[in-house]
Amino acid sequence: MATAVKIENLSKYYRLGVINNGVLWQDMQSYFARLFNVEDPNKEIGREEVYDKEGFWALSGIDLEIEQGDRVAIMGRNGAGKSTLLRILSRITVPTKGCFHVKGRIASLLEVGTGFHRELTGRENIFMNGAILGMKRREVARKLDEIIAFSEIDHHHIDTPVKRYSSGMYVRLGFAIAAHLESEILIADEVLAVGDIAFRQKAIGKMNELSKEYGRTVLFVSHMPGIVYQLCNKGIVLEHGKVTVEMCPVEEAGTKYLELIGTVE
Repeated sequence: MATAVKIENLSKYYRLGVINNGVLWQDMQSYFARLFNVEDPNKEIGREEVYDKEGFWALSGIDLEIEQGDRVAIMGRNGAGKSTLLRILSRITVPTKGCFHVKGRIASLLEVGTGFHRELTGRENIFMNGAILGMKRREVARKLDEIIAFSEIDHHHIDTPVKRYSSGMYVRLGFAIAAHLESEILIADEVLAVGDIAFRQKAIGKMNELSKEYGRTVLFVSHMPGIVYQLCNKGIVLEHGKVTVEMCPVEEAGTKYLELIGTVE
């Protein structure tokens, strides 16, 4: 199988406290310098980057290779680095060290309401998300009815600004968009914990279908073993920003994770 995601020595360091330059345009300069991996024009001459006790490594030396069509569970305690890893792969934040290579477009469901403009209607947000993925308007329009039907949001609410949606409606619409628009990699972070059981099972079935029939790659974070075992075929475990259980069958990774948190003797 072709490699969909390759991660090499990926690390992310966060400094705590006040870290800006005090001036907006200088902060923007520093941000783009980090983004394009060039020298920060606001750094003091002769000063090297210091990683001290005032900050922490959310990720440290992650090496990972994910094949196309894999459905990978990323497990670990709260604060283990799972969400940070997904945010870097979604290009929401940049790594401090290391690099990653992604083959194809990514659709991300990182938290309730991610990728939505609160003042736009559900219908308008579908078109906006399609544009973000690089799709033409007519391509999104062709899938529009299918997306709305899958989300189970009626015709009255789909033309209502999403700021009035419940968390369950956010998840249903967000998942329907991510599952039906043309992305090669689907990233989901605990979002299926929100909403009803019937839609959760429907979403799991859709992700399995996308992976098995269309070769989509799925990266999934959840603290609910039942969902993980239904959806994923492989898994890893993170602890303190490091991979403590390498890629293996999901049942094996799940057992080791439960041992780690002390629920299995």
